[in-house]
Amino acid sequence: MTNKLNLNNLTKSEEDYLKALFKLLIEDNSAKVGNNQLADYLKVSPASTNNMIKKLKTKKFVVSEKYGKLDLTEEGRAIAVQLIRKHRLWETFLCNYLNFKWDEVHEVAEQLEHIKSRKLIDELDRFMDFPKKDPHGEIIPNAEGEYAILPKITLSSLATGDVCQLVAVNDGSVSFLRYVSEIGLVLSSEIKVLEVREFDNSVRIQFNDTTETVTRKFADNVFVKKVL
Repeated sequence: MTNKLNLNNLTKSEEDYLKALFKLLIEDNSAKVGNNQLADYLKVSPASTNNMIKKLKTKKFVVSEKYGKLDLTEEGRAIAVQLIRKHRLWETFLCNYLNFKWDEVHEVAEQLEHIKSRKLIDELDRFMDFPKKDPHGEIIPNAEGEYAILPKITLSSLATGDVCQLVAVNDGSVSFLRYVSEIGLVLSSEIKVLEVREFDNSVRIQFNDTTETVTRKFADNVFVKKVL
């Protein structure tokens, strides 16, 4: 399917909608995604979303299911996966070869992911020796469009005494990524949960001989795997 995709007749805005819908449906595992939820995610008006969804339905990239739930067609999903692949490859290239920090790459990759050249992306992948994960720990889909989501648990779901390893972070907020870096956390950091405070669900953690208290919002956006 992916080899036959024609991305040239899609606008940047149409691609953004397909990727956003994919992330809500697949990565966030939302049971139901409607026009209003999609509008909130993209920070646009519901009227704009309604108009775009009509266009994407006409092009057979999106369908409406029972009770107004939106879904991607097979081709719509394949296009979204290719956009995610391009985005994560560009983030990896910027970090590994152009000295960008992980909190600097998202917005630049958002622009670069809309480049249409399939050959450029395949050669970029080859040049970097086919990286498996991006700088934030997310799996990069391969050229065939094979997409996998690692089972992840949040730091906020752990209990006092648990030990875990940081495997990924939410890459949507520059300020969040910057804060992660400032306190000294990196991918593969080993973290021990010292205390989960009942009052506000903040979490006191220990890593690299450092003790830090983080908010529940922070802990919700850090993904880990349990070690102990």
